[in-house]
Amino acid sequence: MQKPSRLRRLLSLNQHRKRWGAFHHASRDTDLNRLKETIIDVGDAEQTRGSTKSLDQHLENLRREFSGQSELLWHHAKLIVLIRREFQTSQQYSEFRTLWDQEGAFLRENLNIRWLVSATDTFAEHDEDPAVRAVAMMASVLVNTVKMQESERFITHANDFSADPERVATLQEELVPLFEGMSCFTVGTDDTLRNMVWRLHPFLGVEPAGPILNEIWRRFQVEDTVFNRMRRLHRREKTRWWED
Repeated sequence: MQKPSRLRRLLSLNQHRKRWGAFHHASRDTDLNRLKETIIDVGDAEQTRGSTKSLDQHLENLRREFSGQSELLWHHAKLIVLIRREFQTSQQYSEFRTLWDQEGAFLRENLNIRWLVSATDTFAEHDEDPAVRAVAMMASVLVNTVKMQESERFITHANDFSADPERVATLQEELVPLFEGMSCFTVGTDDTLRNMVWRLHPFLGVEPAGPILNEIWRRFQVEDTVFNRMRRLHRREKTRWWED
């Protein structure tokens, strides 16, 4: 499936509707320190699902999502929305990149994975540096792969089951085929992830996408993901892939 062409998006009435009112929300001489120190207070936080065509309503919904948190996080989300709705894309992306250059550590610490991957999606699509785009895409692929796998666990009730010790033992003794020459991870001892992390290290220094990838990877080791579940079953110290 191909992404709609720039011309088709330009002629789309729906796209124009999504941008109505954007001038009102575009930043002008933004004081990042002031935003960082301002806490949004609009009641209980409520995560949005999807987006509305009304830009005003969508941004207001997002503001509620960040209630109780720094306004800088909402500002970050707002820039992503304006970029995705193709309002002054170059200018908004320049502000987005400056935000990450100046406040990357704060954003990595305070944004959840949903918004960290929204950031890497934005870098992957718009940054001028191919290295930044590539590393950002690595993060996006990683997150979406885990999202698909965890979604399948939900719809198949797989999260109701625990590891079968007999099958874990089988993987220590036998090669269990999957498809196309792939075989099962040798649960408990496999060095695949350790070696992958070694290869990953040089990419983690590519600013600003690399540190985001590193933060996402770190969180995947402690959240309820396949990496954490395999970590709990791992017993060979020299092939561990996580850091305490």
